[in-house]
Amino acid sequence: MQHSSSLLTPLSSSNRLPKPDLLLRSLAFTVVYATVIFLLNNFLNFWALWPGALNTLGALPSAGPYAGFGWLQVLSYVSAPMLALLHVSKLQSESYQDLSSRVSNWAATTIKAAFWMVLLVGMVDMLVSFMRIESLLAPIFGDNITSQLGKPQFRGAYVHLPLMLLSCFIAIRSKGLGFIWLALLVVVAEFLIVITRFVFSYEQAFMGDLVRFWYAALFLFASANTLLLEGHIRVDVAYTHFKARTQSWVNIFGVCLLGLPLCFTILTLGMWDRTSSINSPLLSVEVSQSGYGMYVKYLMVGFLAIFAVSMVIQFSSYLLKHFGVLRGETATTTANP
Repeated sequence: MQHSSSLLTPLSSSNRLPKPDLLLRSLAFTVVYATVIFLLNNFLNFWALWPGALNTLGALPSAGPYAGFGWLQVLSYVSAPMLALLHVSKLQSESYQDLSSRVSNWAATTIKAAFWMVLLVGMVDMLVSFMRIESLLAPIFGDNITSQLGKPQFRGAYVHLPLMLLSCFIAIRSKGLGFIWLALLVVVAEFLIVITRFVFSYEQAFMGDLVRFWYAALFLFASANTLLLEGHIRVDVAYTHFKARTQSWVNIFGVCLLGLPLCFTILTLGMWDRTSSINSPLLSVEVSQSGYGMYVKYLMVGFLAIFAVSMVIQFSSYLLKHFGVLRGETATTTANP
């Protein structure tokens, strides 16, 4: 049996980072900051009716009653690299590998929040749909609440949103991701459909909606989680024979030319305006037309945004890790019989 021990080679003995290291670290952090700022401005543009950075700069026709706030949005984008530089400056004592782990933890927290979100929202919305079909809501909550729960906007604001906030709190406080349990729940939900359909001759639209809701989440969120754990399969004939520095160059170019552009394409095309593929269902709280099904179709569209954001964060962690290799911060591995 072989045992490996890693000794991190320090980048520099001085307390002040060299400029190249400061710039490389800031670049990776800027990617994360810019993505978060884009999402925040997307909310301000289409939910709070702020004009947007492009409208303020005159690139697009200006609209909305809060034109003055547009300059704050412009400044928010300008501040992204400065915030990244300030953040990195406060973490000068940490190695590239430490920073990579720190950013990976951000990705893990994002994925955990998404996991708890689909779990709690799926269970509660399914229960509400079942009680609505079986006329159990009115005796418990009254006719007014029963009527309101049949409206997508009400259910989204007063049922889904509190559960999503609770999910974020649980993600911060909990450990582990639980994707094995989500996979098990998909199997159980599908099994219950088979039992109720062929044994009890009972089937409702919300049952299939729940399976699709969890199944979509499992694939999109697990993809980023697998990248976090480096579980994706590499099919290559040359990569494994490269030196460590060459592998790092390959990974950096792969992230910059393929990974990040794909994620940014999803975010920009899906959230560019009110009619975009992600924004439109979220703004209208779009639901399926399957009668008394679950009201979660708009959240499934949002899975694409969560997927892209979590991948961007993890790709930034990748950049930090391989920047460290290129800058001489390598792990010395020894093998013992």
